[in-house]
Amino acid sequence: MATTMVPTYPLLIGGAWREAGEPLDVISPATGELVGRTYQADAATLEEAVQATVRAFEVTRRLPAYERAAILRAIAEGISKQKEEIARLMALEAGKPIRDARIETERAIFTFRQASIEAERLGGEVIPLDLMASSKGRLGITRRVPVGPVLGISPFNFPLNLAAHKIAPALAAGCSILLKPPSADPLTMLTVAHIIADAGVPAGAVNVVPTSRSQGDRLVQDERFKLLTFTGSMDVGWRMKAMAGKKKVVLELGGNAAVIVDQDADLDFAAKRISTGGFSYAGQTCISVQRVYVHEAVAEPFLAKLKAHTEALKLGDPLDEATDVGPMIDEKALNRTEQWVQEAVNEGATIITGGRRQGYFFLPTILTNVKHESKVCSREVFAPIVDVFPFGDFNEALKAVNDSAYGLQAGVFTHNLQHAFQAFNELEVGGVIINDISGYRIDHMPYGGVKESGLGREGLKYAIEDMTEIRLMALNNVL
Repeated sequence: MATTMVPTYPLLIGGAWREAGEPLDVISPATGELVGRTYQADAATLEEAVQATVRAFEVTRRLPAYERAAILRAIAEGISKQKEEIARLMALEAGKPIRDARIETERAIFTFRQASIEAERLGGEVIPLDLMASSKGRLGITRRVPVGPVLGISPFNFPLNLAAHKIAPALAAGCSILLKPPSADPLTMLTVAHIIADAGVPAGAVNVVPTSRSQGDRLVQDERFKLLTFTGSMDVGWRMKAMAGKKKVVLELGGNAAVIVDQDADLDFAAKRISTGGFSYAGQTCISVQRVYVHEAVAEPFLAKLKAHTEALKLGDPLDEATDVGPMIDEKALNRTEQWVQEAVNEGATIITGGRRQGYFFLPTILTNVKHESKVCSREVFAPIVDVFPFGDFNEALKAVNDSAYGLQAGVFTHNLQHAFQAFNELEVGGVIINDISGYRIDHMPYGGVKESGLGREGLKYAIEDMTEIRLMALNNVL
């Protein structure tokens, strides 16, 4: 009987490929089958990676802009050449439907390309200093210099593009980086690591090293890193900030994103986009639509349209081209979702559709009559669940959206320009998306949250600002 060989994915450390540490089996969340094997680095292996990152910074900080830009373009081109292979691997290990995996791959290509553009236009300014008589003849010149070695920690839900949002701006800024990919689906970035190494990146400038949470905590505390950029849950992110010491910290955390459907909105368009925004990748995105506030005058027809669009979604094999919704990432996530829905029902919520698990999947679920304090409303559900609430006055809807510990993004469907600007002025979020869902993002825009949803901004230009420091030269023209 033939034995199927399990593909092994080594770690990238200091420009070399290493098989070191505890073996880590990566399991498909859709089938429970083994996808591949890699390693969780132990303390000694991590120390090698940290030292490689620190050494490489002495090289990357001196790289001219044209070299940094060329490397980033080469990475984008390399991903483009292997995009179908990468998307397929992502579908297997993350359970992401293949169509969505292809979109994520294209977004990563865009991210690296945009980073190359930002590397070429990273500059400073000339500042007049002769604003007082004592500063006559003086002139200031600023430039941005790389902050130092960067520690990046990326999540499972976008295993390629959210890692790209750590690596691409770091290289554009002239920083070296150690990336800790998620243990649930690290193989995508370990595959892309080959592309990065082949693109001419200096040895140790990018290190891709899965490891345990406890070892990851040691990295967070390591003073040799000058910046931590973390994407993940609220609880973990703020705990890491408390551990990070004096280093700069950028946090892109979770949310319970809200969408307002105004009285004059295109109901069919809104319902279709909300069904996509609430249930794509089984709701496992930080800006997934979770709370919907719909004007009471159109609540009934809107709910009927949302239910129809939701029940038309196809659950199934992530490799099936027709699949809209894949599995949840693991059994723990399924159990938590099932428990939270049942708690909401016990507290008076009504299930319009879905509300139960089906094997590795949780059916796309619409709830009404949800209490504000229920976990499916007040917490980040990170599951295919949408709560629908009626409102009578637009001010009431804005207040309800803001009544949250989170503040990442919000969507507003309206043709009322005054309401659009009122939402922009009053919603306590990092981004207000007009006539689309909270989940809209293009990768060069500033992206991040307020309140418990994080610190700083991603989006290439804005991430580079965090990964650099302003340095001033003040010139005294004594001639």
